[in-house]
Amino acid sequence: MQPLHRDDLWSLEEYATEREAFRQKIRGHKKNRYVFVGDHMTFTFEDRLTIQYQVQEMLRIEKIFEPSDIEDELSAYNPLIPDGTNLKATLMIEYEDVEERRKALARLARVEDTIYLQVEGHEKVVPYANEDLERSTDDKTSAVHFMRFELTDDMIAALKSGSGLTLGVTHPEYSHSATVPDNVRESLVADFD
Repeated sequence: MQPLHRDDLWSLEEYATEREAFRQKIRGHKKNRYVFVGDHMTFTFEDRLTIQYQVQEMLRIEKIFEPSDIEDELSAYNPLIPDGTNLKATLMIEYEDVEERRKALARLARVEDTIYLQVEGHEKVVPYANEDLERSTDDKTSAVHFMRFELTDDMIAALKSGSGLTLGVTHPEYSHSATVPDNVRESLVADFD
């Protein structure tokens, strides 16, 4: 997938007109990009369209219109777009109760080191996590993590041929796995074209 450029984006005025239709499009698109692992972790697999939406929303919220500031946003978000050999995901650790979330994030320190993606018949792939900045300490973790899963050519070919895909966490305080639903797996396969 190609990175986003300034001419791929709407101006603030244009986006105000296009926003509702674009949000509807994104909602439908993201239904094929979510994987829930256990009750408290949601992985959103990013692609060019999901990142375009995030950038447009950030520009809108922050009222960013200066070309150099738009370029800064693109520089921050473009690394989240898959580049043909990988899948990229945003992990959200979600607990509704604030105190429960605080305790869970303390228990889940270094959780990003225990996550894996596995194509059926292949070795587990451990992601490169939080390449932009450190999001965990020995005492706690963040509620948001960014991950890059690098796949081999054989793994990609197997996915394209219909092999199953599993996403899991092996942290002592949170050990769960999920079979990636077919609709999501098919959407992810498109990231390699």
